[in-house]
Amino acid sequence: MIINSPAFKNGVSIPDIYTCKGQNISPPLEIKDAPANAKSLVLLVDDPDAPSGDWVHWIVWNIDPKTTVIETDSVPAGAEEGKNGSGHNKYDGPCPPSGVHHYQFKVYALDKTLDLEPTTQKPELLQAMTGHVMDQAVLVGTYSH
Repeated sequence: MIINSPAFKNGVSIPDIYTCKGQNISPPLEIKDAPANAKSLVLLVDDPDAPSGDWVHWIVWNIDPKTTVIETDSVPAGAEEGKNGSGHNKYDGPCPPSGVHHYQFKVYALDKTLDLEPTTQKPELLQAMTGHVMDQAVLVGTYSH
């Protein structure tokens, strides 16, 4: 499985439009080669370089496994968003306090759909995914103020 973005390449800086310096909208994403028998996809965007050790920018689950494109500033039809590090059910773009941070756009193919509440945060999401991940891929973008 592969995740890419037409907005930035792996290991390269994320354009300002997708950050707190810009419009703070989610970048376009492309997903390829998800397992044919997957039941759902999960998207998790986090920053392991955050002062707290990990900052969640976006979590989305129950994405149709046939999804190949997630448009700019959108959530795939039928998918659900959980709480990010700011406590919001939406995308919050890169906004590091200092230095260069690495933002991980991770996609997971699951063998089931998830029955989770909108209050779900990363730990609960990862727990629900345990034992159900069929494949995964990551795209890393960098950013600094």
